[in-house]
Amino acid sequence: MKDFAAIDFETANENHSSVCAVGIVIVRGRKIDEKWYRLIRPTPNYYLTWFTRDIHGIGYEDTVNEQPFPDVWAELAPRLAGLPLVAHNSSFDESCLRSVHRVYDMDYPGYEFHCTCQAARRIFGKDLPNHKLPTVALRCGYDLTQHHYALADAEACAVIAMQVFPN
Repeated sequence: MKDFAAIDFETANENHSSVCAVGIVIVRGRKIDEKWYRLIRPTPNYYLTWFTRDIHGIGYEDTVNEQPFPDVWAELAPRLAGLPLVAHNSSFDESCLRSVHRVYDMDYPGYEFHCTCQAARRIFGKDLPNHKLPTVALRCGYDLTQHHYALADAEACAVIAMQVFPN
C-alpha cells in the first residue's frame, strides 16, 4: 500500500459509538501527507471517569461543546475517499466507525480496513514480547510516548503500516 489512512478512535464509555476523539494520518506515496485530530461530543454522552481518565484523559468537560460525529465526519470523510484504512487492532476501530454511523443513521460506505497488529504478528512473531501498539511502534522506529492520544496512535500505526504492508 502506497496510499492509505491510519485511524484511531478513543471512546468515552463501553459503547463503541461513544467516540470522543479521532486521529487520522494520511499517507501518500508512502510518506505522511496530512494529520488530523478532532475531539467529538460522544453518543451516548457520558464518561466512565475511571476508565477514560486512566486511559486517554478525555472527559465530559473536554467534549461537551465539541461537534457531534456527523459534523466532524462530514469534514474528514472526503479526505478518506478511496483510501484503505489501517488501524492497530482494526476490529475495534472498524466497530467504532460502524457503530457511530448506525447510531446517527448515516450510510456506511464500506471502508476497507487492514490491521497492523495482525500484520506485525505475522512479520515479527516471537521477536517481540507482545504486539501492543507501543511495542510494535518502537520496533518500527516510532517512540509512542503519548499512547492513547488518538493522533499519536494513528501516526504510530502509519509508521508500522509502511513497514508491514508491501508496496
